[in-house]
Amino acid sequence: MGTTLSFPKTEKFSEDGENDCLRYGLSSMQGWRASMEDAHAALLDVDASTSFFGVYDGHGGKAVAKFCAKYLHLQVLKSKAYLDGDIAASLQKSFFRMDEMMRGQRGWRELSALGDKNMNKFNGMMEGLIWSPRSNNNGNAQSDDWTFEEGPHSDFAGPTSGSTACVAIVKDNQLFIANAGDSRCVLSRNGQAFNLTRDHKPDLAIEKERILKAGGFIHAGRVNGSLNLARAIGDVEFKQNKFLSVETQIVTANPDLNTVDLCDEDEFMVLACDGIWDCMSSQQLVDFIRQELLLETKLSAVCERVLDRCLAPTITIGEGCDNMTMILVQFRKPSQFMQQQKRNTLQMKQN
Repeated sequence: MGTTLSFPKTEKFSEDGENDCLRYGLSSMQGWRASMEDAHAALLDVDASTSFFGVYDGHGGKAVAKFCAKYLHLQVLKSKAYLDGDIAASLQKSFFRMDEMMRGQRGWRELSALGDKNMNKFNGMMEGLIWSPRSNNNGNAQSDDWTFEEGPHSDFAGPTSGSTACVAIVKDNQLFIANAGDSRCVLSRNGQAFNLTRDHKPDLAIEKERILKAGGFIHAGRVNGSLNLARAIGDVEFKQNKFLSVETQIVTANPDLNTVDLCDEDEFMVLACDGIWDCMSSQQLVDFIRQELLLETKLSAVCERVLDRCLAPTITIGEGCDNMTMILVQFRKPSQFMQQQKRNTLQMKQN
């Protein structure tokens, strides 16, 4: 489970935002862990009709999760597939692109800047909060010319640490989901929880088949006895077979993709790391959120209450001792959204 603290860090990073078609709240907490290895991205208006949300749960360090939070959405937006309207393909390409970008001198330099050098190893305190892009930033504003750099680390193969990635794009009345790892996206439709992702554990039949074919093994539910995920960004040691494609390595960044047409019955979605799902089932979380929303309008406050509910009272209990990150996105009804769009168009014409 990693190094733990004598007392949990319960301070939270929280934020809220909204636009014409949705509103969101998020919160993250270090908890009992000695370091915070989660990261996230929440960007309301990456273009005129698109919002982007992502949860990244790091393992072996925080650098890969922070790298994904900083760059994955930028890769989606700049890809030819996205510009051509194929959002699912742009998401898949961007997951693989993360592994490519973390190689060589440039990758090593970026990971070093985002890594654990500010960590006080003795007391588990971090200097500052984990980095995440704020929703009021323009997602296209940051340059992403990933040029080759010469240097002493030009042959750097990539990080041995890694991260899950669970991202959601809301574009008009459609929801696009991509997931690698055991973070999860859940949709509440009329109070019924629908899992939009699948937890990529090594013992799943499809994962086990790929792992064994690639020359790996599973011991105690872990890939090669060490990693309890079958898909992740980073973890270069499991991606070294030059005779296999990126999709068929022992561990792959290849995401499951899902597309949902939103309807008036869709209330909200949740993206969260396994620190939440280890403690609550999808339906339990949906029920809890719906109950909280009867009394609380600030979505980040609802997220904070979920984190507090999941936090273990003592370190002797296994569940509730992980880092926790949760994004709650509440949809405006598609019919209401269309009416608002018409009002906005009419107002623009009048002006």
